[in-house]
Amino acid sequence: MILHPLNTGNFKLDGGAMFGVVPKQVWQKTNPADENNLCNWSMRSLLIEDGNKLILIDTGIGDKQTEKFFSHYHLNGDDSLDGNLKKLGFSKDDITDVFLTHLHFDHCGGGVQWNKEHTGFEVIFKNAIYWSTQNHWKWATEPNPREKASFLAENILPIQESGQLKFVERQGDYSSNVFNNMDVLFVDGHTESMMIPHIHYKGKTIVFMADLLPSTGHIPLPYVMGYDTRPLLTMTEKEKFLNKATANEFVLFLEHDSVNECCTLQSTEKGIRLNETFNFSDLF
Repeated sequence: MILHPLNTGNFKLDGGAMFGVVPKQVWQKTNPADENNLCNWSMRSLLIEDGNKLILIDTGIGDKQTEKFFSHYHLNGDDSLDGNLKKLGFSKDDITDVFLTHLHFDHCGGGVQWNKEHTGFEVIFKNAIYWSTQNHWKWATEPNPREKASFLAENILPIQESGQLKFVERQGDYSSNVFNNMDVLFVDGHTESMMIPHIHYKGKTIVFMADLLPSTGHIPLPYVMGYDTRPLLTMTEKEKFLNKATANEFVLFLEHDSVNECCTLQSTEKGIRLNETFNFSDLF
């Protein structure tokens, strides 16, 4: 097995929305905002080579929405999903599995594109199975008013129409052996049944954090996004996870931290806090 961090680009979101009730004078110490109160965030995927499988975890935002849509998010940087796949020596057709932690547009938009005629949409990864989970799929295709702007039909429905959609079976809050050396934690605070992959690699557990922990700046328990649908549940899930991650020396792979690719945690008098930050390649 070989793991490849794969940045699909950066975007900007309101700092207040990203940190909920935490005051700006506190959160800006770790995530400085620009003059419009926007902070820069990565959309970092993970590519897993394992035998005859090439598994892509999350796909970034894509490029098929309107100019008006993208004007809200200020895409920046030179990275792209296709470009970084090519740098690793792979093509889109090599991907066998696309694992979507959840279906918010910045996590799944890069899996669907316009067709050649620009009359409709099609999946990008023609030879891949797209993995979601049944509870979350229903949640996303019948969206509540709070999340409706994050669940875009053009990102989601073409996956089902392609016949390439499969569901990870949820077994309580934890499903084992989803893939070789990969288990999944289910959490419900950010959105219904978000999946957090745990990858067992070279004697370590690498956890793809998705939106349970967007950045190192979100480690303290009250630092919960305004986007979360059940913030108190997020705090409970987060506390349980952080304690387990610290005790077991998990390596946290950060999808949205634009500076830090990975981190570890430590226990302090103030609770669980950041231990070290590093690039994935520095550890392995």
